[in-house]
Amino acid sequence: MKTYKAKQFNLSGLTGISDKTLEMHFKLYEGYVTNTNTLTERIAAILSDGKVDQEEMPAYSELTRRLGFEYNGMVLHEYYFGNLRNGGGGDPDRRSEFMQAVSRSFPSYEIWKADFVSVGKMRGVGWAICYLDPANGLVSNHWITLHETGNVAGFIPLLVMDVWEHAFLLDYKPSDRPKYIEAFMANVDWNVIESRLSAVQVSATAR
Repeated sequence: MKTYKAKQFNLSGLTGISDKTLEMHFKLYEGYVTNTNTLTERIAAILSDGKVDQEEMPAYSELTRRLGFEYNGMVLHEYYFGNLRNGGGGDPDRRSEFMQAVSRSFPSYEIWKADFVSVGKMRGVGWAICYLDPANGLVSNHWITLHETGNVAGFIPLLVMDVWEHAFLLDYKPSDRPKYIEAFMANVDWNVIESRLSAVQVSATAR
């Protein structure tokens, strides 16, 4: 049974995202880590005798479903914090692998960005995620409801934006989500996005 430990992120001084918001957000993330460990332990206890009895099935089912929410909440927050840095922003290098992937997938980088930002502006709480399809090297933007609903099987998250209200409510009104999205884009660490893409073995058909 693996025990997870909350990662540390040094993001003080971001543009448009206050340290107070980050402090609150880190505590929320740590809660997902704690809940993931707790649920994993409880599931392991049920499985300790190598089977799930009929009377254990309701508890096992609820714990397993809940784990999907907590575990994905933990991982997505690590992607989110990991793709931000003080002094980030701007646009990715035109010669980067990410820009090549965008050019294969969209008419232009500007259209890709408009699409990603617009996904983030959609009503509701969730996540805007730019994914890589490792089978063909194409990227696409998706809306993820909650944490575990809407993730595309086999796709790799490259750029992850939290658009739950807790990500910006201390800094912006709910109706000012577009301002938060501008702040998010002003802090993106494109080097991290590039490293995430480079770490994936893309199918030869992508080229």
